[in-house]
Amino acid sequence: MKLQTQRFIDRWVGQLLCALVSGWVRLTGAKTALLAAQPRNIAVILLSEMGSIVLAGPMFAELRRRYPGAAIHVLQLKKNQEVSRLLRLSQDEHLHSLDDSSGARLVGDILLFSLRMRRLGVDAVVDCELFSRVSSLLSFACGAPLRVGFTPHTQEGLYRGSFINRAIPYNPYQHISKQFLSLVDALSGDSVPRNKAAPIRTTPTQTELSVPFADTELAAYRAQLHRDHPAAAQRALVLLYAGGGILPERAWPAAHYARVAQGLCAAGFAVGLIGLRDDAQLAKDLQAQVQSDFCIDLTGYTRSIRELLMLFYAARLLITNDGGPGHFATLTPIQTMVFFGPETGRLYGPLGARNQVIESGIACSPCLSAYNHRLTYCDGDNQCLKRIAPDPVLADALRYLQATPVTA
Repeated sequence: MKLQTQRFIDRWVGQLLCALVSGWVRLTGAKTALLAAQPRNIAVILLSEMGSIVLAGPMFAELRRRYPGAAIHVLQLKKNQEVSRLLRLSQDEHLHSLDDSSGARLVGDILLFSLRMRRLGVDAVVDCELFSRVSSLLSFACGAPLRVGFTPHTQEGLYRGSFINRAIPYNPYQHISKQFLSLVDALSGDSVPRNKAAPIRTTPTQTELSVPFADTELAAYRAQLHRDHPAAAQRALVLLYAGGGILPERAWPAAHYARVAQGLCAAGFAVGLIGLRDDAQLAKDLQAQVQSDFCIDLTGYTRSIRELLMLFYAARLLITNDGGPGHFATLTPIQTMVFFGPETGRLYGPLGARNQVIESGIACSPCLSAYNHRLTYCDGDNQCLKRIAPDPVLADALRYLQATPVTA
């Protein structure tokens, strides 16, 4: 199902259904229950992009610390489940998915998940989506007496019902990982908004997630990479992700990437252009501009997120647009440089110390937010990224590469 179709249904049908459910809750006078000291089942709804799963790592860690005896059920889009399994967010039998490839499959999976949760008798639902109506409705359909989620408060046009009985005001000035933790805080106690009584937190510095690799597995992957691409065996490898994914306005200009790649190759490094198979033409165009045997096309080379992480282990630096790769890189030792413009690193920047967020800071940036459903008023001329000149980025990259010793 197309993204625009999903947004249309969520806006018009979703608001109507949310109003009906809210009326039903008021009519029946349902009371909010307190969470049991030892809950058995907690459901987490997280339908966002794959990078958000990494940013939610501290939230999942806090849930496990507070409720060690509870089964954590995670609902995601089917295309994101590979990441959840890899990061071991929960046991495989507690990972649930929605197939959004068609309307019929999506509705079927919504009904199936709701029935499963009702049969289990889920104690609470944590809705991590910002202003999605489908996730709000799902939290009610699960039958949980305690429903935690974000509220738009008085924001017009963002209505998602009044049946979230542990409503947390969304804060556009705090990092999303910190706000995810506020949802966990809202599970206990009965004050609303829960933020007022919640503990004072700083933005998490670690994802609290890991993917274990044996040294032999990493060595075998590196050896295969060198056989497939001998240029990577001759020089230290720097990775560039120039694709914009589902939001092309997040992409730093290809010409800027070409300039950085040229400088890196001239300085004695190999450059690997990563991305999906759909990015193959972009990689070819960049190679034509760089004109170096040490500029390698690695688009489509990694067949899984696990392989992507092993590729990060085999490289020294990742320069990337805002998106999944920058967040996955925090699970490995690689240093990252991440461009932000339509969105901001202050809210969605990668966690940890091994990353550099690069922003221009022009007045219209960021333009994508939870309040406009990530629909930009930019006409495609993303000056917020175009104004980030390539030469200072190249200088920062070389400064890091030349100051950091090469490890085997």
